[in-house]
Amino acid sequence: MTQVRIIGVPMDLGASRRGVDMGPSAVRYTDLRERLVKLGHDVDDAGNVPVPLREDAARGAQRGARYLGAITDVCTAVAAQTREALASGRMPVVLGGDHALAAGSIAGAASHLRAKGQRIGALWVDAHGDLNTPATSKSGNVHGMPLAALLGFGDKAMVELAGAAPALRTSDLALVGLRDLDAAERTHIKKWKLSAFTMRALDERGVRSVLEEAIAVATKDTSGLWVSFDMDVIDPEEAPGVGTAVPGGMTYREAHLAMEMIADTGKLVGLDMVEVNPVLDERNRTAEIACELICSALGKRIL
Repeated sequence: MTQVRIIGVPMDLGASRRGVDMGPSAVRYTDLRERLVKLGHDVDDAGNVPVPLREDAARGAQRGARYLGAITDVCTAVAAQTREALASGRMPVVLGGDHALAAGSIAGAASHLRAKGQRIGALWVDAHGDLNTPATSKSGNVHGMPLAALLGFGDKAMVELAGAAPALRTSDLALVGLRDLDAAERTHIKKWKLSAFTMRALDERGVRSVLEEAIAVATKDTSGLWVSFDMDVIDPEEAPGVGTAVPGGMTYREAHLAMEMIADTGKLVGLDMVEVNPVLDERNRTAEIACELICSALGKRIL
């Protein structure tokens, strides 16, 4: 049995398309808590982190990052709730909302482990790299920047929102499912020597081989594994309810296998499930898949 805490982050400030702020409600609507309880887990739901409406938040585009101040404030609150959950012995399951929230969740987990002289490892499962900074982003959308911030690059306030930076070492990270990268992100992957596995690698080698290597990278010399899962990594034919859909993604079954392998490690300390956008979904299909993937990561099996 795992003690789980669900934390909702209904944020759309980091994205260009509206509706992703309803993601936590859509995933909860699938009876996520009840399904996790049936798996034998002790689950509490902390509700939602307060997020200002886009209409009430300062846009702040002068630094190449829209709503950066408000997003940093939200991420600081997410980091605090993540730390609190881990300190109380609970695994945070963070529901988005746009992917900018991960700058807070992973920073909070890193801060918790750092206090014990330990490090966090991370799997970033996403069609995109999220490795832009305010200086390189063409859109100014902060959901394309959280991983760079976690690695110590970008706006100082976001980089340091949970204490010492970087929150995450480049050697403790693996990116999986990439298929849509900006030129600056390609440069960063090479310059920072990141372990990055594109859809070509998954096609050529298969999920098992790629995940074995990615997990090995993220768990070597670290004391906990965080999974940040963006639903746009899955092919939009199966998961249409995302704001930045890219054809040619992982299948539902491939994603399940990835989560099952993550569960098998016994090292998972928390996860993000982000970018579910009910406005763009069909009969809540994408939220249902998100729920099933969370359950797989927490031990659901066919047999």
